[in-house]
Amino acid sequence: MRIKSFCGLVPGEGKTERVASVPYDVVNVEEARALADGNAESLLNVSRAEIHFPEDADPYSEQVYAKAKSNFDRLIRNGSLVRESGDCMYLYRQTMGEHSQVGIVAVAHVDDYENEVILKHEKTRPAKEDDRTRLASEIGAHLGPVFLTYRGQPKIDSAVSSAIEESVPQSSFTAEDGIQHEVWRVADCNEFTDLFSSVQVCYVADGHHRSASAARVCSLRKSGNADHTGQEDYNWFLVVLFPADQLNILPYNRVVKDLNGHDPEGFLRSISKDFEINESDIAPVTSPGKAKMYLSGQWYELSWENPGEDPVASLDVSVLQDRLLHPILGVKDPRTDSRIDFVGGIRGNKELHERVDSGKSEVAFSLYQVSIDQLMSVADAGHIMPPKSTWFEPKLRSGLFIHTF
Repeated sequence: MRIKSFCGLVPGEGKTERVASVPYDVVNVEEARALADGNAESLLNVSRAEIHFPEDADPYSEQVYAKAKSNFDRLIRNGSLVRESGDCMYLYRQTMGEHSQVGIVAVAHVDDYENEVILKHEKTRPAKEDDRTRLASEIGAHLGPVFLTYRGQPKIDSAVSSAIEESVPQSSFTAEDGIQHEVWRVADCNEFTDLFSSVQVCYVADGHHRSASAARVCSLRKSGNADHTGQEDYNWFLVVLFPADQLNILPYNRVVKDLNGHDPEGFLRSISKDFEINESDIAPVTSPGKAKMYLSGQWYELSWENPGEDPVASLDVSVLQDRLLHPILGVKDPRTDSRIDFVGGIRGNKELHERVDSGKSEVAFSLYQVSIDQLMSVADAGHIMPPKSTWFEPKLRSGLFIHTF
């Protein structure tokens, strides 16, 4: 695995909390607009520039990308974002309650992504991949890091601990959601580069669209550069690498807008052929092999027979898709079907309850979380999970470090 240091952009002095934002894809446009309201320095003004346009505006229009570029240039001009003094890596620690995780911030080579040194476990949604490709091309930067994981190694753990003990954070703040973010700058990065040369494979935990778009941007730049060498900045993309044993995975739940022509009673009869159904409550699912469903003001627990040992088909999210969402609700491809939406587990089952009660959706499904071992097994086998199978928490803040090319 190839990683190296980079000379990127970071928030200016005293600007970190105002610039750093949630990732572009964990909030909808209304939530992004509310978070950036009154804060012209928030990176959401760049990553979600559609917040500056009317609600019915096309988020993929020329004007939106031009606004993103204008806002990005303004943040650099006014000192909200400043260029680092030289190449470096960073250590990035997040603390959420009793959970803490420390990642190494660097840039990874696109060839490792293309050659499956960096393994994927999800396909991307075309519209979102196109969007991130266009945005990165327009502004010449990777705004948010791709979240990579690897099987932990004691030597890397020791090097990280030593680097933290020997210095003080470059920045530290607690966000509005109570999660603490700390960043250490590492100028001498040779040790980390050498240590990762022995890491045979890494996995995309979160950021499939960002990594795919980085590869596409590289291809575009390469085709337009007759003197391409493979070392240009556009060949590298921003990553944070966390050891797998530190990660915290939550479920990624589903809501569907309608019952595909069924009435609630008929729908329950249809799913009873493949699922045992019992009335339940709003509490989270407590074990694999089960799911909860909210329909017409009632929570139900669904359970099913063991689907076998196949690393994909045995996932709870696959069982739900293969036995219910597709054959009964008609959601053939959840990547492209506008009738289905995905709700991160951090929002809890209350969010599912509210989505259905409000009429925005007719049925909701709460799942048990995928394990990191399941994720790695799927990726190692060269298979693909159903989309939105995993929700990692805490989320990486965008804007703490930006890679330009």
